[in-house]
Amino acid sequence: MRSDDIPANAGAILTVDLDAVAANWRLLSGRAAPHADCAAMVKADAYGLGAEQVGPVLAKAGARVFFVATLDEGIRLRRAIKQEICVLEGPRPASESEFRAHRLTPVVNSLDQLARWRSSGGGRAILHVDTGMSRLGISEAEAETLAAEPGRLGGVELAWIMSHLVSGEIQHDPENALQLARFRDALGKLPKAKASLANSAGIFLGPAYHFDLVRPGAALYGLAPVEHAPNPMRTAVRLEAEILTVRTIADGRSVGYNAQWRANRPTRIATVGVGYADGYLRSLTNRGRGYIASRSIPLVGRVSMDLVTFDVTDLPESVCRPGAMIALMGPELPPDALGALAGTNGYQMLTGLSRRYARRYLGSAA
Repeated sequence: MRSDDIPANAGAILTVDLDAVAANWRLLSGRAAPHADCAAMVKADAYGLGAEQVGPVLAKAGARVFFVATLDEGIRLRRAIKQEICVLEGPRPASESEFRAHRLTPVVNSLDQLARWRSSGGGRAILHVDTGMSRLGISEAEAETLAAEPGRLGGVELAWIMSHLVSGEIQHDPENALQLARFRDALGKLPKAKASLANSAGIFLGPAYHFDLVRPGAALYGLAPVEHAPNPMRTAVRLEAEILTVRTIADGRSVGYNAQWRANRPTRIATVGVGYADGYLRSLTNRGRGYIASRSIPLVGRVSMDLVTFDVTDLPESVCRPGAMIALMGPELPPDALGALAGTNGYQMLTGLSRRYARRYLGSAA
């Protein structure tokens, strides 16, 4: 339903439930071991929901440490919160002064980054140790070098030593225990510091994975932290789009580009102003679903750049008319479920949310 705070010309509305985000953080914090602090991952613009809106809500809920991916994300978030902000990609050459100017904590991912951070003045940093992801983080050989030459850390205050789980959402994957053993081995060799390993899924692997800081991300925004298990998180988004036209087509008539769908009866087609330019993926062609009055309707035809079409033949004309809203994502069809229909995951469905959507923030902190 369109509310008074949404512009009349908005064709699609993304509603973000800030209270749900805060409740999810509190649930995850409560699942962490008593000695472990609970951070908040707000990279990729808080997984598409808006970091500058979400950040203060999580800070009010109790989060004291925030993670972003890039320096630019950290600078933008600093305008909204005073808490510690950590940058996962660490400093690029000559960017160290920007980290200090905006009070950002770098995650150091290589001995080269460590040397540059130290030579630029040192200070607080996080050391990332690679235990299996093979993307960022010092290698086992580099960890051995650092253990043998602790002077390389001179002038650097290690806030945490961290690593990142490969398959935490798959609870019985042996990679989890292997990474835990590798991480403990690295901690035993490196200078003593607090430690962090668990992401959202890692929290549900149990206290052995929690160490001193857990770093939930996707679960904060309602995505399921554990594969093939009930999702304890609250859905934090609802995406609705306005019906532009409704027309009746004859049996055998095609819909959309390349005639990917044909009617097998006289069919009423509702056209909606959302498409792959908005992050509503082309792979949802003939697979997506929408909801009107809690009733499911199939997406038919090709998802195009700005438009999609739904078969509303089986719904009363009174609820399927121009100006009515179709729910494309939300409690009826959470991001994880929509991602599965698209052949991807809920992460992509959230982080791809378009800025063309009119945004509405609900909750006590909105």
